[in-house]
Amino acid sequence: MACKEEHLVWTIAGFADEISPHPDLQCKLLAELGIGYLEFRGAWDRNVLDLDDQQVELLRRTLERHGIRLSSVASPIGKDPVTDDFDEHLRRLDRALHLATVLGAPYVRIFSFLIPEGDDPAAYRDQVLRRMAALAARAEGHDVQLVHENEKHIYGDVPARCLDIVESVGSPQLRLVWDPANFVQCGVRPYTDGYALLRPHLAYLQIKDAIHATGEVVPAGMGDGELRETIRALQADGFDGFFSLEPHLAAAGTAGGFSGPELFAQAHRAFTGLLQAEGIPYR
Repeated sequence: MACKEEHLVWTIAGFADEISPHPDLQCKLLAELGIGYLEFRGAWDRNVLDLDDQQVELLRRTLERHGIRLSSVASPIGKDPVTDDFDEHLRRLDRALHLATVLGAPYVRIFSFLIPEGDDPAAYRDQVLRRMAALAARAEGHDVQLVHENEKHIYGDVPARCLDIVESVGSPQLRLVWDPANFVQCGVRPYTDGYALLRPHLAYLQIKDAIHATGEVVPAGMGDGELRETIRALQADGFDGFFSLEPHLAAAGTAGGFSGPELFAQAHRAFTGLLQAEGIPYR
């Protein structure tokens, strides 16, 4: 596509398990859409961290055949109650770091633990920060960064607590994911309430939008996620990270979402339409 030379070329990725459980079909549509990166959450209806080495090698060969690379290992680490045993999370992180190395992913997504319903998140702050610091320390020595995703019902659900995590841990191994739909579903105006606060720590974006009144997930630019304002500011700042499509247009749940090929392509058109309107080149 034609683009202005002074702009960085933004890189689009995608949660391809939203297309199909089968990696061949995932990669086929990504290639058709011109998307060169996959955010790896799962395949064959299994979570990425539950795949065995043989399945991982099959996936690696499939990616290579289609010319697709990984943007991130989208692990579910930290998307469990803060009261659960922590040792299993460390073991799972070791697996995620191994997969990121084998598959060439620069990031591993994590969360900051579910808070019991009705409880004050502040009561769990010290426990959460100890766990997040331990995860960051575990990643030291790996050429991989952990990126924390804002998510409903976890400690880091709103901008102030996301900032608290990354600043309190203070590790170069830990940065932030920006998910506008998740912020909207927590009653946050993403750009208005969070951009200036979190931009210095932002490494990665997940692209989905949502309507504040209902929480419904919609294509980029069709909800209250302030995506236009956000991408304008990121362009002005010279941001050069990944923009990963996570449409959730057919189904959404705690373990992930699904869209199918047609709705995934619709989500891609919606986001790239925003970029084109702003004159932002992408690949």
